[in-house]
Amino acid sequence: MEKILTILEQRRTRGLAIGLLALLSLPALSNSDNSAADTPSDVDEIELLFPEQRHENIAELVAQFIQKSHYNQVAVDDQLSSKVLDFYIKNLDRNRMYLLASDVEYFERYRYQLDDIVKSKPLDPVYEMFEVYQTRVRERLNFALSELESEPDFSGNEEYRFDRTEEPWAADTQELDAIWRGRVVNDALSLVLEDEPWEKVQEVLSKRYRGFIKRLNQVNNDDVFERFMNMFAHAVDPHSSYLSPRNAEEYRMAMSLSYVGIGATLQTEDDFVRIVNIIRGGPADFDGKLKRDDRITAVSQGTDGEFTDVIGWRLDDVVDLIRGPKESVVRLQVIPANSVPGSPKEIIELTRGAVKLEEQAAKSDVIKVPREGREWSIGVIEVPGFYRDYRALNSGDTDFTSVTKDVKRLIGELEEQGIDGLVIDMRGNGGGHLTEATALSGLFIDNGPIVQLRNSIDVDRSPPQRLDDPDPVSRVAYNGPLAVLVDRFSASASEIFAGAIQDYARGVIIGQQTFGKGTVQNLYSLDQYFRSEDEKGFGQLTLTIGKYYRVTGASTQHRGVYPDISLPSNIDTEIVGESARENALPWDTVKTTRFSAGAPLGTTIESLTANHVERSKYDPNYQYQMDRIQASKEIRDQKTVSLNVETRRTKREQQLADALKRENERRTALHLEPIESLDDIDDEDVPDVQLDQAAKIVTDMATLLEINTTTGQTAQVLR
Repeated sequence: MEKILTILEQRRTRGLAIGLLALLSLPALSNSDNSAADTPSDVDEIELLFPEQRHENIAELVAQFIQKSHYNQVAVDDQLSSKVLDFYIKNLDRNRMYLLASDVEYFERYRYQLDDIVKSKPLDPVYEMFEVYQTRVRERLNFALSELESEPDFSGNEEYRFDRTEEPWAADTQELDAIWRGRVVNDALSLVLEDEPWEKVQEVLSKRYRGFIKRLNQVNNDDVFERFMNMFAHAVDPHSSYLSPRNAEEYRMAMSLSYVGIGATLQTEDDFVRIVNIIRGGPADFDGKLKRDDRITAVSQGTDGEFTDVIGWRLDDVVDLIRGPKESVVRLQVIPANSVPGSPKEIIELTRGAVKLEEQAAKSDVIKVPREGREWSIGVIEVPGFYRDYRALNSGDTDFTSVTKDVKRLIGELEEQGIDGLVIDMRGNGGGHLTEATALSGLFIDNGPIVQLRNSIDVDRSPPQRLDDPDPVSRVAYNGPLAVLVDRFSASASEIFAGAIQDYARGVIIGQQTFGKGTVQNLYSLDQYFRSEDEKGFGQLTLTIGKYYRVTGASTQHRGVYPDISLPSNIDTEIVGESARENALPWDTVKTTRFSAGAPLGTTIESLTANHVERSKYDPNYQYQMDRIQASKEIRDQKTVSLNVETRRTKREQQLADALKRENERRTALHLEPIESLDDIDDEDVPDVQLDQAAKIVTDMATLLEINTTTGQTAQVLR
């Protein structure tokens, strides 16, 4: 209580006796008889959380940037304030497991005040809302600990709803108690299914819940401020963000690729650390087992070290645990992407190492496609990113590294081998340098505009800037049958390239609708805007300042690039992509710029599509992929799981049996030996169905070109 009074006194000296005073006077915050109260030790561990003067200075500067420099020149007003409140509440409790309806109703008093607070007033209400959340979390975790005192009944017929994002807020603590009883049983059941005895389950979960409380108590002023300001920026658009000084430094380290780790980008989501991206050339990329959207549940040092449960941990603490000396081993326990809670966990062993820049470079290969007594050679160039060594370029080195130069060289090498067609593989390519996007497009397009760019100062004032092929004098590097293979993770510069190839009718786009990121961001290091010796620093702001448009005038924003020929993918466009992101900038158009396209490919695409559809009916690998996608969709569509151990065990065994059956049906159709266990599958055995189909489609293009050439017909549509 002494610490609470100290906090109140410090708040009063700021002329704002709110925060904990409001918490103590809020009726709904008192505990019911059925809910575990905070222990004295919990209260004693409460750290003083309050906005520092530099936070209020930063908030005011961010508000100015948003109003003056954001692409939409957003007004920081009541309308934005309302959005910010919704984003902040969702960020605090996205799954609606902690806050009560009365808490959310209490926060309503700030719905139209947050804009004024950010611009010129003390930020105390932001911290007050966080303290309400913090107190509720302690209540829930103490309740969970009390539930672990006796072993649950795993033989009942109850179900646990793990996805509560669309559920109403709990009306009272009794309702939250019921929800959390299910949560605790489900957490325990996940361990019981791994054949852990109850004593071990108690130990693991007690440590997890207590660790969650401990880390919650370690939250500092910067953490609360960053959380709120990040939501403030996200309320403007999903690519604008604020990073605290510590996380800004983490970002700089990641961009410099100067640290040793596993080569993966992580972020927290609910209580889990999720894999956002696998960095090309890193240990995880080489290993190939860790995938996007996998969730890390535990980390172990060495090949036989004990696993440390990291559910509910702070992101930076998990990162520190995963990092380590070069060539040392770290093991990750993960829940595979799209799996429901309680699904079998996988153990992935990785050897730490630096990201190898050379492994991020474009690579080539040749796929042999047998067709009617002949073997066709289809070149494949994988483009993982739009890279350029600006440091070497600025120092006068004419031999600087760039993706365009690498691809041009690879095309020459492939043509020396006598390829019949070419696939540019841009799956998973998240973008890069704009200059490289236009230059790479110029390798396949004679000359002319590649993309249009409009920034915040151009909106409603002047036409967009036209970005042309930067090397219009050079000859086209490749003029044969061409396809660009994309997926939902192909974004930004990848979409500029794919859109240009499609608009100029230079080739066909194959795969999946792309991500839809048609915006450009600028990064502002806020330290340069303050004259201060504050060692803590001020962090950085990333702000959307521009938008891309195709030469046709259509934006790639939100919609992305639609493929000419669609291929099946396990990436769900409903949950991945710009259109799935709340508050994304809309799709729109500008005037078409003058450009000279090739002959329309409509008839050719119809023919290629018909051949592909007919061929895929009898392709075991294609059918296998379709079955896997359907099985994953059924899992994704689940919102609840059974809390009966036998029901869960039976379902898990059935899922594994179904997966083994699918694999052996594929093998039988291909005249391969069946396997006895899924563990017997080698990486070489897993087919790349999309690339295989793309190579066959390009073979169709080469066949049509040869027929047209032989009969003397015009073959412009295929080049």
